[in-house]
Amino acid sequence: MALEEQCSAPSRWRSISLTHIEFPEGDLTGQLLAYFSLLPIAILVGFVTLVVFKRELHTISFFGGLVLNEAVNLVLKHILREPRPCAGTHNTLHTEYGMPSSHSQFMWFFVVYCFLFLYLRMHQTNNARCVDLLWRHILSIILLGMALFVSYSRVYLLYHTWSQVSYGAVAGCTIGVVWFFFTQEMLTPLFPKIAAWPISEYFLVRDTSLIPNILWFEYTVTRSEARNRQRKLGTKLQ
Repeated sequence: MALEEQCSAPSRWRSISLTHIEFPEGDLTGQLLAYFSLLPIAILVGFVTLVVFKRELHTISFFGGLVLNEAVNLVLKHILREPRPCAGTHNTLHTEYGMPSSHSQFMWFFVVYCFLFLYLRMHQTNNARCVDLLWRHILSIILLGMALFVSYSRVYLLYHTWSQVSYGAVAGCTIGVVWFFFTQEMLTPLFPKIAAWPISEYFLVRDTSLIPNILWFEYTVTRSEARNRQRKLGTKLQ
């Protein structure tokens, strides 16, 4: 359907509870895509949780890149000042400008950074077996699908035009590549020194960049410590 026809088509819009994402009432596809539009919020919540509970420097740097990406998007919107399509369709917008799409830029930054981390960073620290490569490929396909669905949802729900979404994707990919290599080449060599700062030790900030498989490492260390404590407890009870 042409954009003019979509804008002129009378529709009642309703928002997902507790959010400002609106979709045409009775449109199941629109409702599903509206939920996909919430993925950036879910990712941000996940990052804040990881930063608070893990306090790992690369995760903090990744989160910092997402924040920088959002700041660049805000600056670009106020420089370009291109309006959103179908003005007045949505009444819960934080900004009237749509170029480039912040949702698209956010998702493509996240996905490109994850791609580079999976295939470059993990390749340096882990011997790529068939199973490892398989789950990386599967995860990459899922991430790509997420970015595509979020980008499409912004056009379908009349928040952005295709050009706004496309330029958002280009901006997000570009910033994602730049930030990954900045983190890899400039920040990662400094992580051991940063982790040794008194303030980092006080807040339990850590550097795990040299550990190939952090999940396996944490699992084995936790299991070993639990067994040691269980043995000590058993000795005391005797």
